[in-house]
Amino acid sequence: MKKKIAVLVLVAMFLALYSSAEAQQVKKIPRIGYLGNTAASSLERIDGFRHGLRELGYVEGKNILIENRYEGNFESERVLTAALLRLKLVIIVTGDAGATRTAKAATSTIPMVMCQDPDPVGNGFVASLARPGGNITGLSSLGADLPGKRLELLKEILPKLSRAAVLGTSTNPGNVPALKATKLAAGPLRVQLQFLDVLSPKDIETAFRAATKARVDAVIVLNSPINSSRRREIAGLAVKNQLPAFYDRSDYIEDGGLMSYGVNFTDLAHRAATYVDKILKGAKPAELPVEQPTKFEFIISLKAAKQIGLTIPPNVLARADRVIR
Repeated sequence: MKKKIAVLVLVAMFLALYSSAEAQQVKKIPRIGYLGNTAASSLERIDGFRHGLRELGYVEGKNILIENRYEGNFESERVLTAALLRLKLVIIVTGDAGATRTAKAATSTIPMVMCQDPDPVGNGFVASLARPGGNITGLSSLGADLPGKRLELLKEILPKLSRAAVLGTSTNPGNVPALKATKLAAGPLRVQLQFLDVLSPKDIETAFRAATKARVDAVIVLNSPINSSRRREIAGLAVKNQLPAFYDRSDYIEDGGLMSYGVNFTDLAHRAATYVDKILKGAKPAELPVEQPTKFEFIISLKAAKQIGLTIPPNVLARADRVIR
C-alpha cells in the first residue's frame, strides 16, 4: 500500500513538473500584434511580413504567435488596439500611418514596428530616422525622388503636357516635401502646377471641377489619409473627366486608377520582420534606425487608359513592372 502511494506521489510530482515546464514553454512564445486593414493589398503585405519571419526561422504557433486585427475605420482601430493590448503583446506591428497613430496613442512602452509611413518624423512617430528615440521604429515609405519620377513619366506619356493639377492635403506633413519635389521636377519639364487642397472628402469633387475648369492636362494625386480613403471615388472622377491621373501607390490601380509609381509596400512589410527579430533578441526600438524603401514599382492599367482614350507609348509600357489589361 505504501509503495502504491509512493508511486502515485511520484507520478503526481512528475505531472506537476511537466505541466509547469510546458506552461513555461508556452509562456515564452512571443506574441506579436499586427494592426492593419482589410484591403487586398494590405493582406498581401502581411503575407510578406509572415514570409520575412519564416526566412528568419520563425514558425507560427511554435516559436512565435501573431494576433491579426484588420480595420479601416479610426474608431474601430482604437477598439482593436485596446483588444490587442489586453493580450500582453511583446511587439505591435502596424501596417499604415493610421494604425501607427492609433497604437502610439494607446501605448508608449510596447515596442512598435511600422511597416511603412510616408513621413515618420513629420507625423511625430520618431525623433529622427537615424535615432527614433522612443518605442517606435521600422520602415519609411518616403522616397525623395518619387514625385519627380512620376512627373517625368507623365511627360513621356503626354509629350504636350503643360499644366497639371496636384491633389493633396496641406495639413498632411508628408505632402509638403512631396509637393516641393514635384515643383522642382516641373521647372525643367516646363509644366505648370495647380495645387488643389483636399481637406475633407467633400473637397474631392470640387477639386476635379477646378481642374477641369483650369483645362489641366493631367492630375497628380499625393498621398494623404483623405485621398487614400477615397481611392475609388478619385479614380472614378478622373475617368469621368477624361483626365490621366498618376498615383503614388498601387491601391489606386486596383480601384480603377490609370497608373502608379511608388514604393513596393509588400517588400517593406517583408523587411519589417527583421525589426521584430532584432527586438526579440534584445534591441531597443529607440536605437534601431528607420530604413528607407529600396524597391519600387510602376503599374499601368490599359483598361483605365482605354476608358479615357489614352494610348500609352510602347517604350513606357515596356518599363512597367505590371500591366493590367
